[in-house]
Amino acid sequence: MTKPLRIAAQIQPGGAADYRSWRSAVLRAEEIGADVIFGWDHFHKPAVEGIVDHRPVLPPDQPDVNNFEGWTALASWGEITARAEIGLLVTGIGFRNPDLLADMARTVDHISGGRLILGLGSGWYEKDYTTYGYDYGTTTSRLDLFDAGVERIERRLAQLVPPPVRHIPILIGGAGEKRSLPAVARHADIWHSFPFPIDVYRRKSKLLDDLAAAAGRDGADIERSVAATPPFSSGFDRRSADEFVAAGVTLFTVEIAPGDGDGSYDLSELAQVVSWRDTLR
Repeated sequence: MTKPLRIAAQIQPGGAADYRSWRSAVLRAEEIGADVIFGWDHFHKPAVEGIVDHRPVLPPDQPDVNNFEGWTALASWGEITARAEIGLLVTGIGFRNPDLLADMARTVDHISGGRLILGLGSGWYEKDYTTYGYDYGTTTSRLDLFDAGVERIERRLAQLVPPPVRHIPILIGGAGEKRSLPAVARHADIWHSFPFPIDVYRRKSKLLDDLAAAAGRDGADIERSVAATPPFSSGFDRRSADEFVAAGVTLFTVEIAPGDGDGSYDLSELAQVVSWRDTLR
């Protein structure tokens, strides 16, 4: 393992009691020891009833609940946090002009003193698009927009004055072998994926190495990231996590949603996963 083992917390705002409770959870995640703190880029909380073939199953009723916009919050997080890297898991490429998004990322990078991770994805939740006036299109059209948008972001980041504090790491989420993994191979510093069965994950990771080599890059330079706990699972499984570490994963993300009752946040699983990290370190 050439990169240090790191733990991220995705503190989801959908269903939070209020902004202050979301903000407090971010600060507590840093105090517990999270290396990275992510938000999300949904304008509405997706109501998901299950996962089939690694895809969310959405019931017809998608109610509106409390939620807050991610990039506005990131600017605040850059001021209120001191150590953890910050970002969104992940930014929908179709929601903002890519050149503007690059400038936003550069600005948050300066606010935070060089702690931004730029998470990017093609988007998937239709309600985010339709209620805000964006064209949902098709999977193919969204991936076409993604490919073009990432290239524009990279060009704009190289032109901005002043430049970012550091090379802003680009995280790309997705594991599709025809479009997503080739994009990761060309552009990403971090690959984030669903925690597939370990044999499937190893195969996809090897494919990524091959695609990176074809793109003139070393696959070992692309950090591997997965969710620490699969959705709808019974909780953190240390044995499974150890297998992913052996397969080269160095960034594990604990997804933390507010409770359905009072909208408060339980960070006990994050503390458990941070403790696991510390034993391996």
